[in-house]
Amino acid sequence: MTDETAAWFAGLDPEDEAGAAAAVTEGSADHTADWPALAVEAGFADDADDYYERLHAATTRATREAVRERERADDQQLVHAVRAMADCERTANELAERVAEWGGSRYGDDGAGVDYAREVAARGPEDDESDRALRSLAERTLDLAEEAAALRATIERTAPAVAPNLSALAGPVLAARLLSLAGSLESLAKQPSGTVQVLGAEDALFAHLQGNAPSPKHGVIYTHEYVSGTRPEERGSAARALAGKLAIASRIDHYSGDRRPDLERELDERIERIRTRSQGGDGQ
Repeated sequence: MTDETAAWFAGLDPEDEAGAAAAVTEGSADHTADWPALAVEAGFADDADDYYERLHAATTRATREAVRERERADDQQLVHAVRAMADCERTANELAERVAEWGGSRYGDDGAGVDYAREVAARGPEDDESDRALRSLAERTLDLAEEAAALRATIERTAPAVAPNLSALAGPVLAARLLSLAGSLESLAKQPSGTVQVLGAEDALFAHLQGNAPSPKHGVIYTHEYVSGTRPEERGSAARALAGKLAIASRIDHYSGDRRPDLERELDERIERIRTRSQGGDGQ
């Protein structure tokens, strides 16, 4: 086969689907051609229909392998971990409320939360079937709470390696939540700071766009101490300052991976000026 007639299937065994998928992923062509006819001429396919069947199989396999590889990426593993942690925390809290309501009806307790579920799980020998069922539910609640804690520990260990600057500014768990809301580190790196600022506040943003609510000042970044710990009248400024640095950090993490401690120092100084201004000082 000459260079002029070479195609993505050039030199391939017709039965080598893995090789065909790799050729689809890695190959390219400078111009269009009658690919089915060339494939028949090269002995890769019996006819045009056979060519398109082999092309379909190769592209499907190439897509499946690309998706699998993407899912194995470190940032996607972090996204799965933080979503699993959120599921465990939410379910544990819901079950803890059920345990508290049930326990209150049986023992007259007024406890609440996972701590109360721990008390119920540690109580003495069962008296009847309802006691046994309640203690079993309390034990399941604790299992989920402990699983959430283990996932949080995993996130705190792995996030700084995946997104070092973002984790340093936001903290590992908030960094993972931002990646989860954006979908990936690459997606977050492409977002403007204004979008980063309101990630997690989609419902409030849609209500605002429909004219039913004021514009949200922040989304999930509210959990950062630099936002939640700032006086309400300056919280929007703090959120903008934090979101701006987070947007820069995510781009550095995605495109270069260099550690930039200056980002933290610049954010610290900016937040200090904002808080000084809110206290009546000269913040500019």
